[in-house]
Amino acid sequence: MATGTIPSRRRRRPGRPAESDSDLRERLLDASLARFVAEGIAATSLKSIATQAGVTPALVHYYFGNKEQLVAAVVDERLMAVTAELRGLIGEDKGDGDPSALVRDFVEGLGSVVARHPWLPVLWAREVLTEGGALREVMLARVAPMLPQMMAARFARAQQAGNLNPALDPRLLVVSLIGLTLFPLAAEAIWRRLFDAGDIDHTRLQRHTIALLERGLETDHAH
Repeated sequence: MATGTIPSRRRRRPGRPAESDSDLRERLLDASLARFVAEGIAATSLKSIATQAGVTPALVHYYFGNKEQLVAAVVDERLMAVTAELRGLIGEDKGDGDPSALVRDFVEGLGSVVARHPWLPVLWAREVLTEGGALREVMLARVAPMLPQMMAARFARAQQAGNLNPALDPRLLVVSLIGLTLFPLAAEAIWRRLFDAGDIDHTRLQRHTIALLERGLETDHAH
């Protein structure tokens, strides 16, 4: 290059946004979750996601290609990340010696996760519990080994060691635990109106759930 020549700037790819790639991508994932919770995954269009994010549909295509790829990104970068976060809040050694500690860690951990990711309970109810939900197979194939199956195995070991009520089935204990935590959060708008329960905050809900579960966890010789 000749002395004094001003180097030319590298040209930006056509259609590439001026906003930071990572920031805009995160905003699009947030917008996707907002629409999935409001409309359901099947009913949500890329156009509605673009409107939610305040961008053009072409920009959504630019980052994710098509809806199937967008849903895959939401699963990998949001749902599985939250699952890993919750698992990290459950001590690796909890369950065998003290199943009550595993229960407390799960209830309190789920509460803290939902406080940061409030979309989780509604998405679970809409896309996992509902027949035909888009995330049911993801839950069975990918989430189950990380949380429900792992917890059931720990409760089974605790039962074998004599630390868990022998009348309980460790697998159904996990079902009960999830039902007593995620369902009240997903149905919160209903039971608050039903019982005029505006005085119940999430901390009080957690204490209630833990107290309810711990009494049933006691072995016969604990009485």
